Amino acid sequence: MKKKLSFGWVISITGGINGFVSSGPTFFASSTIFRAIEDEFGWSRTLVSGVASFGRFGGALFGPFEGWLIDKFSVGKMVFLGFIIAGFGLILFSIIKSPMQYYISFFLISLGFSIGGFTPSITAVNSWMINKKATAMSIVIGGSTLGGLSAPLLVWGMGNMGWRPTMLIFGLITLILGPITAVILNKKPPKFKNLPTENLLKILPKDFTTKEALKNSSFWTLSASHMLVNASLAAIMAHIYLYLTDPNGHNISPEIASTILPIMAIFSLVFQVIGGILGDISNKRLLASLFISIQGISVLILTLSSGFNSIILFAIIWGIGYGGRTPLIHAMRGEYFGRKHFATITGFSSMGVGISMMTTPILVGRYYDVYKSYDNAFIIVSILCFVSSILILFARNPNKKIKKIF
Repeated sequence: MKKKLSFGWVISITGGINGFVSSGPTFFASSTIFRAIEDEFGWSRTLVSGVASFGRFGGALFGPFEGWLIDKFSVGKMVFLGFIIAGFGLILFSIIKSPMQYYISFFLISLGFSIGGFTPSITAVNSWMINKKATAMSIVIGGSTLGGLSAPLLVWGMGNMGWRPTMLIFGLITLILGPITAVILNKKPPKFKNLPTENLLKILPKDFTTKEALKNSSFWTLSASHMLVNASLAAIMAHIYLYLTDPNGHNISPEIASTILPIMAIFSLVFQVIGGILGDISNKRLLASLFISIQGISVLILTLSSGFNSIILFAIIWGIGYGGRTPLIHAMRGEYFGRKHFATITGFSSMGVGISMMTTPILVGRYYDVYKSYDNAFIIVSILCFVSSILILFARNPNKKIKKIF
């Protein structure tokens, strides 16, 4: 049994590599690309950053269907299909000439990485890992966060080769890595058939059906909390590089500004691991509330920042908050609702999250176009973090009631 379970760490690491590719340059470092697009075409901030909203439309609309496909046809097949779609979307992105092509190509990238990226990876980990679920999930999420380290590489590539060759190369890398990660993530988890029934009940949560999950108040509370806190994630990832380099903002050079994202990524990675470890030995719900509040504080620090040192402070505090809370939320969902229908349940939960992440970047971009400032928009998303931190306290584990029956 131990030998079979140990392969779960290979699954986690592979999921982290998947996350780096699927969540890196087109999400955590996406604002560096937006700057290149704005500089070349001169489009409005609403149009340029709005692609982040439009691109996530697919994830919000097809989330439950994507989850059902994963549960029905396996993780590996969806990773393979998703990376093929995203790879060709990136190649198309490298030759765009109009806003329509810009939006269509980014939609394909986002849809492909939504189908084959985070959800199948976290589903595979949820199926393999039982006792160290939060820690294992933190590896997948950490890989995604490390995508922020691609910012200096993107700035260097776009500065030396141009953004079009840079995106073409990333598209080719995606097409190569997709089949490799698909084969590894497709390996079936252990069935736990040899364990006595009483031991099985101790380590495995009840497998809720999708219908049962949708009727449970904890599903909706957890989903709403996740939706609200991710509004700040979407706003920051889409606009941070623009905010730092704007002449009427901090007016930092592109090279220096690109170092902020790696600082955010490094501290996020460290605290994703810390959050995962702490979550496996203590109350995930209380910890998640604490880290979500810290994320909200970091956005306030960014809004009130007046120099480079305060921006560094923001990056560190953001990493602590965002990093700590992320594995806890996903581990809570896995512990609450089980393994069998996890992808479908996650898909339904991602609808609200997707809508939040779809609307926030364009609303913040529109606010900037009108007022030439991000301040009040950032304050609003920080308040949403604090509301989220309170809301998640009411998301209690439904399995605790079930276990009392046995």
